[in-house]
Amino acid sequence: MTETYTAGWTPPPWEPPVAGTETEHLLGAITRMRTTFRWKAGHLDAAGLSTTLGPSSLTLGGLLLHLALVEDFMFTTKLRGEELVEPWRSLGHDGTDDWEFTSAGGFSPEELYRQYDDAVERADARIAAALDEGGLDFVCHVDDGDGNHASLRRLLFDHLEEYGRHTGHADMLRESVDGLVGEDPPGDWTR
Repeated sequence: MTETYTAGWTPPPWEPPVAGTETEHLLGAITRMRTTFRWKAGHLDAAGLSTTLGPSSLTLGGLLLHLALVEDFMFTTKLRGEELVEPWRSLGHDGTDDWEFTSAGGFSPEELYRQYDDAVERADARIAAALDEGGLDFVCHVDDGDGNHASLRRLLFDHLEEYGRHTGHADMLRESVDGLVGEDPPGDWTR
């Protein structure tokens, strides 16, 4: 936690609750991680979004497109068993595992930010619908090959793990672009 919980302190909207339900804590942690990632990748031009470090070809633009695809894949295909169609077909997704990383340079910064932000919005709606239907115990489409289906709880924890990994990458990439460091965005940060 970057802030001290004292009388009169108003947490930013992305701060998880201090005391809440399991669902509130899990969704709060995902919101905070998404916000931190978006801050790390935010307000950059094409050069900033295509910066690499050392021998890695990973870029912030590639991470934006990858996490947009992950948002849709996790909460469309894994959650409901539905095929990813739009916007991915129109964007040229070819089904390969690294398409989003290798093709991000062909999109403008505005397109990359829009695809990410729209995917988060779609995922939030799908998560809310599943929570309404069955809570964290909602039975998802994805299974382990033996017919044991994941719960929504499992998908959300997997999603948090995915963001943890890539927000760490974004930390290093962003610092190399313009020196921006920190754990959380400033309290008044907006997209």
